[in-house]
Amino acid sequence: MRARRGLIVAVLAVCTVLASALTASAQPARLSRYVALGDSYTAGPLIPLQRVDPLGCLRSTSNYPAQLALRLLVSSYTDVSCSGADTGDMTAPQSVPLGTNPPQLDALRPDTDLVTLGIGGNDYSVFGTLVGTCPGLRASDPTGNPCQRQFTVDGVDTIKAKLPQTRANITAVLAEIHRRSPQAKVLAVGYPRIAPPSGTCPDVLPFADGDYAWLNSVEEALNAAVSGAAADGGASYVDTFTPSLGHDACAGAAAWINGKDLKLTAAPYHPNFAGMTGLAAIVERAVR
Repeated sequence: MRARRGLIVAVLAVCTVLASALTASAQPARLSRYVALGDSYTAGPLIPLQRVDPLGCLRSTSNYPAQLALRLLVSSYTDVSCSGADTGDMTAPQSVPLGTNPPQLDALRPDTDLVTLGIGGNDYSVFGTLVGTCPGLRASDPTGNPCQRQFTVDGVDTIKAKLPQTRANITAVLAEIHRRSPQAKVLAVGYPRIAPPSGTCPDVLPFADGDYAWLNSVEEALNAAVSGAAADGGASYVDTFTPSLGHDACAGAAAWINGKDLKLTAAPYHPNFAGMTGLAAIVERAVR
């Protein structure tokens, strides 16, 4: 009886050790040094409170990198994202009002172990061209697709035609990130949904009715370029387009994206605070 009792105790002890080991191995390694890179969809223009390093980057203390750093309890957090940035600003200084943002990749170190990259929408002025041109064309054909026609030449969508090069540009950035921070977990973060899959809200998003579907298709193509670059460049792609369904600019109180109007808490056509909170949760799930 004593021998049997001793055997049972020994087996239980071994099982406890094995369970503890398995539990420990299932837990992700603690990430300590996080660097955030990106454009205005990362920086969070006008979302309180705005940082001043430099002020012209319109970088928020409540953007998704800041919220992600808190969620992950990292010991070191550096956010060098900047509104207006494109892939060229990863390795070159970016001039902004009232200052200069240093090359974003200069923030990387050999011991950096987490990097998020949200870039591509400003390459070849894709994003600026859409929001700068399409609203002005709505009056000419409110129920049609005048913006799509404007940028279609000889049957070629000239906006989408630029995106393969955007993919190549992001791939090159990812290669440089890996070179500078070879141990880092690298996430290429896509862009959240701006327009709904159906329906319109011209008072908020003043595109012609038929251009809503085209805007969605352009954004999907842009995200495909980011996703493709992640696959090419050894990074993980974070899809924010799919989980932001129901949070587009037309979603009212549920919107993650501000519409055309400048607000004290969000720039036109950019994420608001709720959007940054939603993005932080999506990226956190990808990290964990």
